[in-house]
Amino acid sequence: MPDLSAMELHPAFDWKRVAQLVLTSRLIDDIEEKELFPHKVPYQFSARGHELAQILLGSLLNHPRDGASVYYRSRPLMLAVGLTAEEAFASDMARSGSINGGRDIGVVFNLPSRGGATVIPMAGDVGSQYTPAAGWAQAILYRRKVLKEKAYQGAIAAVLGGEGSVATAGFWSALTMATTLRLPLLFFIEDNQYAISVPGQFQTPGGNIAENLASFQNLTILEGQGMDPADAAEKIARAVELTRNDRGPVLLRLRVPRLCGHSGQDTQTYKPADFVSWEKQHDPLPRLKAYLVPALFSDQEWEALEQQVEQQVRQALARAEAQPQPETFGVTRHRYLEVGPDGAPELQQVGGMAPEGVQLPPTTETPEPEPTRINMVTAIRRTLEYELSVNPRLLIFGEDVGPKGGVHAVTLGLQEKFGPERVFDTSLSEEGIVGRAVGMALAGLMPVAEIQFRKYADPAKEQLNNCGTIRWRTNNRFAAPIVVRMPGGFFRVGDPWHSVCDEVEWIHAVGWQVAFPSNAEDAVGLLRTALRSNNPTIFFEHRHMLDSPWARRPYPGDHYAIPFGKARCIREGGQLTVVSWGAMVERCDAAIRKTGIDAELLDLRTLAPWDQQVVLQSVEKTRRCLIVHEDGLTAGFGAEIAATVVREGFFNLDAPVERLAVPDVPIPYSVPLMNAVVPTEEQIAQTMEKLMAF
Repeated sequence: MPDLSAMELHPAFDWKRVAQLVLTSRLIDDIEEKELFPHKVPYQFSARGHELAQILLGSLLNHPRDGASVYYRSRPLMLAVGLTAEEAFASDMARSGSINGGRDIGVVFNLPSRGGATVIPMAGDVGSQYTPAAGWAQAILYRRKVLKEKAYQGAIAAVLGGEGSVATAGFWSALTMATTLRLPLLFFIEDNQYAISVPGQFQTPGGNIAENLASFQNLTILEGQGMDPADAAEKIARAVELTRNDRGPVLLRLRVPRLCGHSGQDTQTYKPADFVSWEKQHDPLPRLKAYLVPALFSDQEWEALEQQVEQQVRQALARAEAQPQPETFGVTRHRYLEVGPDGAPELQQVGGMAPEGVQLPPTTETPEPEPTRINMVTAIRRTLEYELSVNPRLLIFGEDVGPKGGVHAVTLGLQEKFGPERVFDTSLSEEGIVGRAVGMALAGLMPVAEIQFRKYADPAKEQLNNCGTIRWRTNNRFAAPIVVRMPGGFFRVGDPWHSVCDEVEWIHAVGWQVAFPSNAEDAVGLLRTALRSNNPTIFFEHRHMLDSPWARRPYPGDHYAIPFGKARCIREGGQLTVVSWGAMVERCDAAIRKTGIDAELLDLRTLAPWDQQVVLQSVEKTRRCLIVHEDGLTAGFGAEIAATVVREGFFNLDAPVERLAVPDVPIPYSVPLMNAVVPTEEQIAQTMEKLMAF
């Protein structure tokens, strides 16, 4: 070990606090590994070897608008920004005082600001922390430069990750965003040479991401030794300073030892003996002691600090063990915003506009129709335009939404009117589009992300699913209300890539509202509700309906909004209930006219939530039910509706509940083939007549 005692201590840090936190982090890991795992702590992820670098970084993330996006080995940083030892133990033991109420693994972190950085809710996926961090960083610039909020001056975002995570799509998408937009984002890469058991050279050519990125424009690259106090302090302070001073993004790669397995179950037998020996020799804790003794502590004072930390951590453990288990009756709460016993909404602490008290013009369920009919494209555009005009926190982005106006022309002219800061194009990464939106929402904005076609949302599934569960996973600490506009369905022809609906995937995903309008008026009302909502919303725009003559309606006014979960009765009837949504509503309406059957046609309009009461009331009257949708038959949402009707209305039925949907194949390109699988007017009419004859 080099002689560190003669080095001058870096002035940017409170080294007594750093020493206390490093000792605290190491002791928590030691106790969990040796005493609590696996009986009291079923999942244990140690940070031994990573403590010093993270605590130095956390000490400098002291701006109240800073954002930190972390991963499962980031507990030392959490301690530096305010997590208590009791919370750390309680979280890993899933006690009531856990940071997530026992709902998630203890090291899947989140933390509202306690004076310094807000810790953006992380997920258990490797690499998913990067793009929300980029969204938070872009929100900092937006709130500072566009909204002129002085409180965001000097704020930054920092994202932590290991060398394995730099191979993920999230890392590269965030890197593209940060460098093209010159975001105040610090990439803090802790390179311990192993992603579980896979050596770093399998993640990055040569095993060094910093060397590989040397030619990147608009990116400052630093490297250092995270186990060396002097070098780590100098490099971390420099990286934070550059990021705060509007120098654009910085990537700091620090070499650190991983003095533990990937998790408690990992024996590390895959590591060569000489590498394990190197790691032990580069333990940052004895190096920190050598750096601080005698420069700051005497030997006796260091020993006294160790004893003090031992006492404090043991007391924290006792308090955590005394905490009760979480109450089981509340496990389904906080999937969505809820209303408390006093009738007031139980708001999240962080995320969206509501916690900051943003007020928008009132809405009404009563339409004020204009004399002329417009198509759905125009209806959506006008709604977005009005909401942009009254809500300066609203931003619209995606591929081709800027000068081109979107591939379906929905955003045509909006960038010209509102500027490229509010309506802008993104890089070709759906992961990045949605992840960015999540980070922006957590930072208090209202992002409206466009995915060009439903099928293209597949690369963003990780971010979409994580977004929906944020409120539940954090026990209502955080929420990320975003709107994701997602066109899909057939249009003149079909194909397996642009004509997908598969809306049931997002209905099944926890926490999402799903709207699927069939006409221009409903599109206005549902979209406005989504844009004002405190929950995330998938807003389906069926391609056929965007300019369908049947879907054209008068514009219902700038204040018209439709509550979610309220179906529309398209036509009343007494012989048969037909339930549908999207493009199939038009075809069902035509089929009813063709057959002359006295059928009641219900357009659900929203699928999460959906209007069970109206459907059951209609079936009670008609005693027959047909469900028609464009999604696949097996496990499509029609199956859920059918199950509900059978369970709740069984004794009201005079015939089996029937479903008509696409058989389990993709949508074909050939028009005859497409018409052979997508329910047609004729097929719907035949199915209705069959039900009536039962």
